[in-house]
Amino acid sequence: MKIKLLSSFFLLIIFVARAQEASLDYYLPEDFTYEANIPEPSAVLVFEVGEWHANHSQVVQYFTAIAASSPRATLINYGSTYEKRPLIMLAVSSPENIENLESIKTQRAALRNSNAAPGNMPVVMYMGHSVHGNEPSGVNASLLSAYHFTAAIELEEDLENMVLLIDPAINPDGINRFASWVNSHKSYFPSGDPNNRELNEPWPRGRTNHYWFDLNRDWLPVQHPESRGRIGQLQEWLPNIVLDFHEMGTSNTFFFQPGIPSRNNPLTPEKNFELTEKIAQYHARYLDEIGSLYYTKESFDDYYYGKGSTYPDIQGAVGILFEQASSRGHLQENAFGEISFPFTIRNQFTTALSSFEAARDMRQELNQYMVDFYQESKQAYTEDDDKAYIFGAQEDYGRTYHFADILLQHDIQLYSLEEDVTLNGVPFESGKSFIVPLDQPQYKLIKTMFETRSTFTDSLFYDVSTWNMPMAFNVDFMALSSKILNLAKVEDVSGGLTFKEGRVLGAAGAYSYAFEWKEYYAPKALYQLMDKGYQLRLAHKPFQNQLGRIFSRGTILVEKGNTEKSDAAFFDDLSEVAKGTGITIHALTTGYTSGINLGSPSIDVLEKPSIAVLVDEGVSSSDAGEIWHLFDQRMNIPITLIPTGRMSSADLNRYNVLVMPSGSYGSISKNGIGKLDTWIRNGGTLIARGSAMDWLAKEELASFNFLSREDSAAFSQKQYADMDNERGAKVTGGAIFKAKLDITHPVAYGYSSEEIHVFKSGNQFLKPAKNPYANPLIYTAEPLASGYVHPENLEMIKNNGVIQVSAMGSGRTIGFVDNPNFRAFWFGTNKLFLNAVFFGQTISGASAR
Repeated sequence: MKIKLLSSFFLLIIFVARAQEASLDYYLPEDFTYEANIPEPSAVLVFEVGEWHANHSQVVQYFTAIAASSPRATLINYGSTYEKRPLIMLAVSSPENIENLESIKTQRAALRNSNAAPGNMPVVMYMGHSVHGNEPSGVNASLLSAYHFTAAIELEEDLENMVLLIDPAINPDGINRFASWVNSHKSYFPSGDPNNRELNEPWPRGRTNHYWFDLNRDWLPVQHPESRGRIGQLQEWLPNIVLDFHEMGTSNTFFFQPGIPSRNNPLTPEKNFELTEKIAQYHARYLDEIGSLYYTKESFDDYYYGKGSTYPDIQGAVGILFEQASSRGHLQENAFGEISFPFTIRNQFTTALSSFEAARDMRQELNQYMVDFYQESKQAYTEDDDKAYIFGAQEDYGRTYHFADILLQHDIQLYSLEEDVTLNGVPFESGKSFIVPLDQPQYKLIKTMFETRSTFTDSLFYDVSTWNMPMAFNVDFMALSSKILNLAKVEDVSGGLTFKEGRVLGAAGAYSYAFEWKEYYAPKALYQLMDKGYQLRLAHKPFQNQLGRIFSRGTILVEKGNTEKSDAAFFDDLSEVAKGTGITIHALTTGYTSGINLGSPSIDVLEKPSIAVLVDEGVSSSDAGEIWHLFDQRMNIPITLIPTGRMSSADLNRYNVLVMPSGSYGSISKNGIGKLDTWIRNGGTLIARGSAMDWLAKEELASFNFLSREDSAAFSQKQYADMDNERGAKVTGGAIFKAKLDITHPVAYGYSSEEIHVFKSGNQFLKPAKNPYANPLIYTAEPLASGYVHPENLEMIKNNGVIQVSAMGSGRTIGFVDNPNFRAFWFGTNKLFLNAVFFGQTISGASAR
């Protein structure tokens, strides 16, 4: 009994010690006094910071209370998430500045748009927390920052020359998902055992947003509401410093930038790295004072401009990445013993304090740097032979529109082409083309979005090595040596774009109606018309109407079918769908068309797709989320997300299309495999991506064959110190490749050119099928278009497969090696995936493997 009592006593001592870590005194710096009328976090949360994980509602509640009680603060609401959570930011400064924030923003615009001297202009620091929802020390540290910077009496004078933008929760949906998990599994006597349920959140985990996207890769593509709202604020405020609070593996320490010097983007000025190093000295001093371990320059990089710590570097600002070893829950064992949640929060808050001091001391230098950055950009323009870029897709306004929309999000001046022109033999159509002048402040950002690069000083990348936007959108583009206004009639659309409505050409009561498959939203229109009960047919051969218009392969024919709609109601539905999707629907007056007639056996009746996507453990959540987002947000098509563990019990006959995102699928039982086999043989269309193809081949559900690298140097000796770099150099982290498309294949309908760019990450190399008709997309003999690829990998890519069709029974599997939906901004290959969904049912077994 005495042993048990002593054990309980020691456990209580440990718990009390851990609870004491979560007191406000544990976090706050010494020698500060605080305004009594500003509520401490616990007064609103009803627990101390670090005792529980604050959910997003609690964070909003506290920031609202701060704004209501402090003349130093005002709350900015800049949007809402998919789950309708508010996106907020607390602006903190002197009371006088708070009353004049719009004037300050106007002054700051002069730093970019003129040769204005910084003078006494305030320095602006943006503090972005927890873009990854399961990296919680950031969002919880923001509570301390909100309190300290609004309540500390000694900061009043400093804030006269500073504006802090405290964004507590960049990813509210992910933060809420994670906080709910760890709080619901919290013990009052915590266990740091890594096997503890609290520390093992379930798929898809809290890192990502509602559609399972990594928002820290979306700063440049801006495809999500969280990113669009945030980038809009940054373009308004032009902050000098952008703080980006993250977490990393539990057995690490604390990282702050600079990153690995050899991996900086060459468009970032050297002065940026000097400023980053200078700011780093402040972090080191503050962390030394509290005895925390840290490191710098040995991890991460500043290459891809689509991340929170690098996007500022192309905006005349300094981005600072913080990576704190994560406790994930409230306590976890690690290489140093154990790490507590309060400890992680304290380190993050401490670097907020060090950053504040750096911004205060370096105010004039940072403002001058922004002026210099944009002046240097202007000088670079004068030395550049290129004066503008033009881009467009003759056959598809949708893709062109979305590319233009991305540019506008980044405060880039843009012009719409208002007359047809042909440049170097390439036609650019009025209303479907845009011109981007380079003589504007965002010169460097434009260059990085349009450039191709295949030579690098380092072969290792934390993220992708290229992000050429015209290639992503599969649009024609070229650099122009002429000034924009000398080229053709144009219209400035920098104030915003409106998506062009479609229409029906012809009258009600026509023999039939047809629309081509070239527009981006043609699949959306097809599904909407199917959903209304009309009969939709697919033409596999071209035909010509009585007016001489040629309709290409992939044209969709629309009839009333078995509906009882009147001609007028049918026409109204067609008009409504055309208007909302931007397509043009043509009335056909006779079935006696040239080429093929409208009753031809080369025209298939399409079955409305009933779609299920496999998800859950073992499946790539990002891959699955991109597919879900495409269907749900872009095409407005309902789908079912089936957990892999339900394959044995689910009635697969409810679906005629199954999608397997990249994944291992080890959780599917033998019974589930047998059901899938039967389903395919009975005529189902299975779409598989990446490693799902490996699993299907292994289970003999599809006949995909892959190349493997032969280890010719198995017995050689190499330097151990070079191992990580040599292996890392063979990783294809993300590059763009040229591929050849069979535009007569149903998977390629809607494309008018055999040339297409695909995005590749990973080292999966697919051998072409022996059946030459089963290879609708293969890499070219000289495939590298932009980005880094190891020479050995490049040889294995040449002339090999990207998309392949495998037949089994009366069904087929369509395999995609590369991701056609990459990060939701690879618009140029979305249609390949959607073609598999809608037209896979029409692919002849003789043309499959």
